[in-house]
Amino acid sequence: MKNHNYKLKTEWTGNVGESTKSYRSYERSYTISVDGKAEINGSSDPAFLGNSKLHNPEDLLLASVSSCHLLWYLHFCAVHKILVLEYTDCAEGTMIESENGSGKFIEIILKPKIVVAEKEMIEKAIQLHHKANEYCFIANSLNFEVKHHPEITYKND
Repeated sequence: MKNHNYKLKTEWTGNVGESTKSYRSYERSYTISVDGKAEINGSSDPAFLGNSKLHNPEDLLLASVSSCHLLWYLHFCAVHKILVLEYTDCAEGTMIESENGSGKFIEIILKPKIVVAEKEMIEKAIQLHHKANEYCFIANSLNFEVKHHPEITYKND
């Protein structure tokens, strides 16, 4: 078994002069930095006093699942000689908030729209979503099911 380690720095940038004196005295903004990569500016969800123009942790979780699935899916398509011409996922996630303010995701649905080169590739292309889900590191780390509703068409020249 191999170990893969990841490091990043998350720095709160929302001290506007009053520290955390009260719940409304600070901004929820932060910066995520990974050596050699572009920074990600984030905030909390607007429902929790965050900046709607910045990515929030919920966005990033959904993006992690969607992009991990995409990468595994493309890998298996390449292995099976499925020629993917386009791939766009309009993923959706549902988080529930408890009365005490805690919460958790209960569902993510990936809705990839894929264009393959030939009609004969569609059936296998659909099947490979299950395999991609089995291998996705992020989906395997979650305590709920990731569902898939793919729509696959072929390029009609």
